[in-house]
Amino acid sequence: MKRSVAMLALFVLPLLAQRQNFTINVSTPEGQQLQAIGQEADDAKKVALMEDFLSKYPKHEGAPWVAGQLEVTYLQQKQFDKALDAADKAYTGGPNEVDLCYNAIKAAEGKGDAEQVRKWAERAAETAQKVTGSGKAPANDDEKADLEHAKEVATYAEYSIYAAASKSREPKEIAEMGETLEKISPKSQYMWLMTPRYLASLGGKGCAEAGKLAAADSKNAEAMLFEADCNWRGNRADAVRSSANRAIEALNSRPKVEGGNEAGKIADANFFLGVGDAMQQRWGPAIKSLRASLPALKGGTYEATALFDLGLANYQFGKSIGDKGQIREALRYFEQCAAMKSNMQDQAARNVVAIKKELGLP
Repeated sequence: MKRSVAMLALFVLPLLAQRQNFTINVSTPEGQQLQAIGQEADDAKKVALMEDFLSKYPKHEGAPWVAGQLEVTYLQQKQFDKALDAADKAYTGGPNEVDLCYNAIKAAEGKGDAEQVRKWAERAAETAQKVTGSGKAPANDDEKADLEHAKEVATYAEYSIYAAASKSREPKEIAEMGETLEKISPKSQYMWLMTPRYLASLGGKGCAEAGKLAAADSKNAEAMLFEADCNWRGNRADAVRSSANRAIEALNSRPKVEGGNEAGKIADANFFLGVGDAMQQRWGPAIKSLRASLPALKGGTYEATALFDLGLANYQFGKSIGDKGQIREALRYFEQCAAMKSNMQDQAARNVVAIKKELGLP
């Protein structure tokens, strides 16, 4: 039966993938206990038998299988620490441990332990790759189902890292999450979503990493926007426009992502394109891009800058063609900028006074 990954609910997968792949020798004490575990119908007694087996025979070839069964039981009981401990005892990195890793992620999420989420998400991705990366076509329906399931678990692993990073307020933790996701799936949609927080968490190293991410994935618009911001603050007009144009292309060509706020990111890209044009005194294109960006820029440095540059662009464009309508439009933008707190507020207010005098307005 095909199994699907539930993204947000606590959903425990039966340990179907980690099959019993050893022979039970009932002539030995450990074999007799394994047989008893398999035959015990009472859950509490079965847990006691499994715990006792792991205590007595931790090196037995059947120990990982027993620990895997315990993981499922503990997870169902919401005993997350015990589930994670059992997962550690069962994990060998083999391709049959996709469900083991997925359940460990769910235990880590239940506990609220970001480091454990990161650890098991990385293991889940690596284990799933051993199933999906063979390149061989499935021989039957069961193999096809296993292949699809491994892909789903790998996707969930990516999501779990993004979700944990979204909840974190610790830059070091967010950076580690970003590094892990970049390692296991650099072109994941969840890499796109967490890129802004990941890059911000790196502090002074964020700009260099943004360039690296943007070069590695032509669809990572978020890295390109971060790069555009770095170039803008560095007064590199050509680079600002290049990053903004690539971001627009990426956003228009990649699949839509739930929660991706593509419209807001298109606005940011148009903002950077507009300020880049204004830096090069390309007044007509600057007006077009900045006007397109303005409705989505609500407060902060970007909106104040867009208003100021629109005032400047309209004024200069109007002067160049002798159009007082453009100059009056410039006045409107400068007035709006002067009403906002920013490092451009005072200059915008002075520009308002100067333009009113030029136009003969009170």
